[in-house]
Amino acid sequence: MIKEIRKLSNPKRARISLGFFKTGKGHYGEGDLFLGLKVPECRNIAKKHISAGFTAIGKLLKSKFHEERLIALLILTYQFEKADQKGQKEIFNFFLANTKYVNNWDLVDLSSYKIVGQYLLDKNRRLLYKLANSKNLWERRIAIVSTYQFIRNHQFVDTLKISGLLLKDKHDLIHKAVGWMLREVGKRSQHILQKFLSKNANSMPRTALRYAIERFPEKQRLKYLKS
Repeated sequence: MIKEIRKLSNPKRARISLGFFKTGKGHYGEGDLFLGLKVPECRNIAKKHISAGFTAIGKLLKSKFHEERLIALLILTYQFEKADQKGQKEIFNFFLANTKYVNNWDLVDLSSYKIVGQYLLDKNRRLLYKLANSKNLWERRIAIVSTYQFIRNHQFVDTLKISGLLLKDKHDLIHKAVGWMLREVGKRSQHILQKFLSKNANSMPRTALRYAIERFPEKQRLKYLKS
């Protein structure tokens, strides 16, 4: 897999990614390295090697290169879709044991709801509240983005509760994720979103609010933003 990945490396695209994913000193992606692969190329490699075992996936997931970690996570999501109950549990546990390598917003967003959210769809969700209180930025993002799978199944309670927990978070990437999930709730039930906003709009981060009300009519958006 690594040989296939390295053959597709593109230094020019890699340089662009360094800026796009904020890899400078003090930024959220500090020190991350890129090979310059496109996401469709990563998906193709992952699908080709869908039968890879945890040992191989683990080596990729610990790679210093962003795309190799992405491919590892994509393999896990494809495996999870096809796995039986036992296999899904193993993938879920493997993912949680390696969250420190799920360390950028795209890695979280492309994997967490498909593995963590899907696995917890019919189970207790205490784990998500533990992640929401983590000191690790990416674990907090995993907590809220995982609820996207609940939203898609018209289950909104945990999204709203976890959003409430994260409203005082200091990181912009959490504000964006919270706003995104609230917007997804609003797509299914504007009434439920407006009820949440009636209690929290005045105190929630402006980024989260802007994301949440993105689909509202302009007049209504301006009213919330002036509140």
